[in-house]
Amino acid sequence: MTSLAILGVGKVGGETAFLSAALGLVDELVVYDVYEPLLQAQVLDLQHTGIDVAISTEPAAMRDADIFVFAAGTPRTPDIKTRADLLEANIPVAKRCSELLQEFGGVVITVTNPMDANNYGLWKMMGVDRRQCIGFGGQLDSARFARYLDEVGKPGPAWVLGEHGEHQVPLFSKTGHSVDIDEREAILSRMRGASMEVIRGKGGTVFGPAYHITMLVRAVIEDRREVLPCSCVLDGEYGLSGCSIGVPARIGREGILGIEEWELDPWESAKMAEAGAFVGDLCRRFDD
Repeated sequence: MTSLAILGVGKVGGETAFLSAALGLVDELVVYDVYEPLLQAQVLDLQHTGIDVAISTEPAAMRDADIFVFAAGTPRTPDIKTRADLLEANIPVAKRCSELLQEFGGVVITVTNPMDANNYGLWKMMGVDRRQCIGFGGQLDSARFARYLDEVGKPGPAWVLGEHGEHQVPLFSKTGHSVDIDEREAILSRMRGASMEVIRGKGGTVFGPAYHITMLVRAVIEDRREVLPCSCVLDGEYGLSGCSIGVPARIGREGILGIEEWELDPWESAKMAEAGAFVGDLCRRFDD
């Protein structure tokens, strides 16, 4: 029996619960949201599908789940320029989340922005093995990167490392194409604003994040051992420590089975160092 807990069942959390149940990945859902009317509505909506999945709304049951998705907190809106601007608002939420997960033995997937810092914070406050904490964002950024590569006639493998935010690092060296610096910067600029296009039109990103979160859940549940771009707490990898940042990670039943250190070109290496410095500053808020 596989149990998935989701804290925060708004647009992304609710859709992730639905997709995980609809795809038959889980036998039990434990869902909770501080806004009671939303929580009850989401539970009813799930029950009305007729999908055979047990649903609990008891927060204490979350620590017994196999996988926990942290999706609660203040979301990004058109008035919020970057994901990093949400840190102060969501630190208290991350702290409450860690209190719910004391002695948690499963895998944590962090979604709440700024995701990288919150993933580091949960790891720090929970006191668990760093392999248990996976930050979500790189899969979505990579899918957007693939779309932009197609648009400029340079399709190929699309990988994005670094911060899930302004300091993301698209790996042009992995695409199989020669891409000059000006074109790289132009594509990176578009990627930085990709989510805002959706947020302005419909109030928030839903389908993209929920689909890729569910695929990450599947990778854990099915012990797929595939390499995905995920935010991991680093201890010297890529020359970085004291932060959680996007890297190629092999994901399986136990969480992060290993981190692959790929050779980056000079442009990518410089961007990765910038991302590490920026995210490291955010993560230090949890070291106080």
